[in-house]
Amino acid sequence: MGPERVLIVIPAYNEGGRIGPVVRDVHAALPAADTLVIDDGSADGTADEAYAAGAMVLSLPVNSGYGTALQTGYKYAVRHGYEVIGQIDADGQHRAEHLPEMLEALHEGDADVVIGSRFLHPEGYEPSAARKLGISLFARIATRITRQHVTDPTSGFQVMRLPVAEFFCSNVYPADYPDADILILLNRSGYGVREVPVQMLTSTSPSMHSGHRSLYYVYKMLLSILVTLLRPRQSS
Repeated sequence: MGPERVLIVIPAYNEGGRIGPVVRDVHAALPAADTLVIDDGSADGTADEAYAAGAMVLSLPVNSGYGTALQTGYKYAVRHGYEVIGQIDADGQHRAEHLPEMLEALHEGDADVVIGSRFLHPEGYEPSAARKLGISLFARIATRITRQHVTDPTSGFQVMRLPVAEFFCSNVYPADYPDADILILLNRSGYGVREVPVQMLTSTSPSMHSGHRSLYYVYKMLLSILVTLLRPRQSS
């Protein structure tokens, strides 16, 4: 990892019983990194469990959305001088053991963001039919627009350089679903994105893309992509 300061951000909403093992796994994979759990207005013991596991904790007063929780972590990282920021979900779906290789990929190449793709791992990942269709749709859209092969546009398992976190602290970052729209925004703003293979487990938490929310997600993401394409190009 080198002498740089690394912060791993974990957005969490009602993840009691799951957040503790995730924090401990991150510490085992990256002993020198700091871990920050953003408790997004949880009604259970998420904050206390995360703190007991050794994480720093910031608690939002109300549930504000996945994107807002992540942005809170980015702002903390920027204000406290971290040079590399990672993010991992709190439900145990992402395997922290992949973080060192993701950081290595960030350092050895010219990418500004490295994303863990579950679809590049040889053991594969089998989502539900509806989720698979949605991921495939937005992967094709992102691939076509960025002219770079995208396999996992909804992956929240990422590491990034400080300038990207600074960029995400602006009002361009969505409060709810930062997925394919963000990949397109990064591309149009001059940031390099790379995917690496990771293994993911099946989440035991309700997905924000499940049930009736899936139709809203598709609508919202298509609208967000359109707005992103209408924005003037920026240079990083």
